[in-house]
Amino acid sequence: MARAPGRVNLIGEHTDYNDGFVLPMALPFDTVVELSRRDDRTVVAESVGYESVTFELDDDPLSVPGWARYIAGMSRLVETSGVAVSGFDVKVQTTIPVGASLSSSAALEVATGFGLYGLAGATPEPVAIAKLGQRVENEIIGIQSGIMDQLIVAIAQPGAASMIDCRSLEATAVELPDTVSIVILDTMTRRELVDSEYDHRRESCQRAATALGLSSLRDASLDMIENVPDATDRRRAHHVLTENQRVHEVVSALDDDDVESMGALMNASHESLRDDYEVSSPALDTMVEIAREHSTCLGARMTGGGFAGSAVALVDDEATTHFITHVRDRWVERFGVVPDTWPVKPAAGASVG
Repeated sequence: MARAPGRVNLIGEHTDYNDGFVLPMALPFDTVVELSRRDDRTVVAESVGYESVTFELDDDPLSVPGWARYIAGMSRLVETSGVAVSGFDVKVQTTIPVGASLSSSAALEVATGFGLYGLAGATPEPVAIAKLGQRVENEIIGIQSGIMDQLIVAIAQPGAASMIDCRSLEATAVELPDTVSIVILDTMTRRELVDSEYDHRRESCQRAATALGLSSLRDASLDMIENVPDATDRRRAHHVLTENQRVHEVVSALDDDDVESMGALMNASHESLRDDYEVSSPALDTMVEIAREHSTCLGARMTGGGFAGSAVALVDDEATTHFITHVRDRWVERFGVVPDTWPVKPAAGASVG
């Protein structure tokens, strides 16, 4: 049996695939996989609320339907990395809200990787498993995402967020003051047919870097991006560079227990994602506005890939319940549906046992 958590990113959005910096934390929501060895090369995958799927380890993972493609992809890549993989039965359960931009897919990938290592009698290698999970997204699912989701899911420390250098993969624990709460606010909207937009953003960043003679925007400066010929590519690059700065500034603010500055930087991040990177949505913008209306909200921003899903707010800890009531009431007034809201503390990364 293995488990992996979801994640929320506090700041540093769309910077990971630009070799930049991020500040995510693991969530107290888990995906749990229970694996049993078989004597053949068959995999029988079951998940609560979904149809069971049967496939062969030698099948092309791209031929495996739906949610089980993540398991097929991890099985193929774990085996080709040198870990023995036999057929297995797997049962999946999750408490991570699917589609809420909280990395349910990364949790399934990493939990499966940890489980396959355990089934083979091998000690899980968190960073190696995270890299395989990213390859599943890139090569099998077809989304050119960065390493952040899988890495924080694999390595998170309880009680702390992690500042991750997505070039070196070095992670530094960053504690959050007890005076504030992190509150996730689900707009109840879900991404549909916008995965190509994610890839377009990555392509835009790469064009900007290439125009500057660089391998990635990590090595660019704000002065340099004025030389990017395309206006849209310049805006994308401007977001990436200023977002990297905001990550460092948030970490410095937390070192000083300066939660007001952290909140202001979260607000600036949302504006940049909305205006420069153009990955917000009317629902996300409205949720952020409603959150900021409350006097004890220090800052709020969209989180995750964008276009739908959740926002994240930094709130005075003593006012969390009142803040959540305010958000729910205002959302119901606007849209007639009660949003899911979760006050959360940093949780531990993946484990096997």
